[in-house]
Amino acid sequence: MCRHCAAPLSLQMVDLGASPPSNAFNVSQNTREKHYPLRVLVCMQCGLAQTDITLFKLNHDELFTKDYPYYSSTSVEYVEHARRYVEKMTHALKLDHASLTVEVGSNDGYLLQFVKTPCYGIEPTATCEKSRVPIITYTSFFSEKMARWLAEKGRADLMICNNVLAHVPDINDFARGFAALMKPQGVATFEFPWLANLIDKCQFDTIYHEHYSYLSLTAVISIFKRAHLSVFGCEKLATHGGSLRVYVQHEGAGRKLDDSVVWTLAEEMLLGQAKTYADFQHRADDIKNDLLYFLLHAKRDLRSVAGFGAAAKANTLLNYAGIRSDLIPYIVDETVAKRGKFCPGSRIPVRGNFDGAPDYIIIFPWNFRDEIIAKLAPLRERGSSLVFAIPQLEVIEAAHAIHDRHEAAHA
Repeated sequence: MCRHCAAPLSLQMVDLGASPPSNAFNVSQNTREKHYPLRVLVCMQCGLAQTDITLFKLNHDELFTKDYPYYSSTSVEYVEHARRYVEKMTHALKLDHASLTVEVGSNDGYLLQFVKTPCYGIEPTATCEKSRVPIITYTSFFSEKMARWLAEKGRADLMICNNVLAHVPDINDFARGFAALMKPQGVATFEFPWLANLIDKCQFDTIYHEHYSYLSLTAVISIFKRAHLSVFGCEKLATHGGSLRVYVQHEGAGRKLDDSVVWTLAEEMLLGQAKTYADFQHRADDIKNDLLYFLLHAKRDLRSVAGFGAAAKANTLLNYAGIRSDLIPYIVDETVAKRGKFCPGSRIPVRGNFDGAPDYIIIFPWNFRDEIIAKLAPLRERGSSLVFAIPQLEVIEAAHAIHDRHEAAHA
């Protein structure tokens, strides 16, 4: 049944086989792992796309452990995105020292470090211990019960929830928590990867066990309506391969519905039709097969290969394609907590540096494409070509290869 509206689920969008949780990095190649089915079903009544992982007894706290290895501050681009957001909302809501800001899923303080007025974060993992500045943080999963306890200390003028809504098993309870903690005239904003982009660009690697839901504006409006909250604004963002930011208020708070909500809902009309999802599995299979074909030919031709970015999306793709260390011997990652460990399922080792300049570097976090291309420019100068698998296989050649071809064309 749908975890929001309890309607029967009959439409399957994709089946990615079975894999371990995507952030369950191993300290040894011999670690025993549990594999769980990974598929997405779509509720045709409320529009919520969702995994059925709750059927397989994988608990929330098993996915988001104290040593959860995702740090938002790793991306300079995303930290700047957070800084601009804080500046915008501080001005728009006229936040001052009598105002309270609360971020649910505050991670390592990537955003709250910019808030100059009273604030605190809620974060169940130990990522909050890596905050660059002192930030009051409640280390717990957010819920309606917790929100009511916090509301006794004071309700929030602004609540922030970035890339967390998809990670929540009881999404109705979660929404009620915002209704309980937010002031009558308060505002909550939510950012999440947009289902329409996931489908259009076949971003199947963003599907993993931690993501219980794959969100459209249509579904989000329904979720908040049940909690007596209303969406009054919407923005499209470039972050995470195409996201939405929605603005939420209490029903009857009086803010006018922005046209952006109407336009986005109109764009989503096709998401209510079963045929929209019909070829998603085939497109995912084609992407998987193209990457495998490329890697097998690179191995045959004795070309050196490494990966960059041991992100959750990397582990979804690696396990779905059955890629192991014979095809990608190691992956470089900037997150210190991942280094020296092994990717779940594939057992590919994670390192801090490249062995020289590999012929090919497979880039997994395509959502930070421009930032990573700039970061790896010195390796391209030394002969490395960069490879992206999604939305289709793309090879960005080494700088010398482009130069040689240019010279040949003018010879």
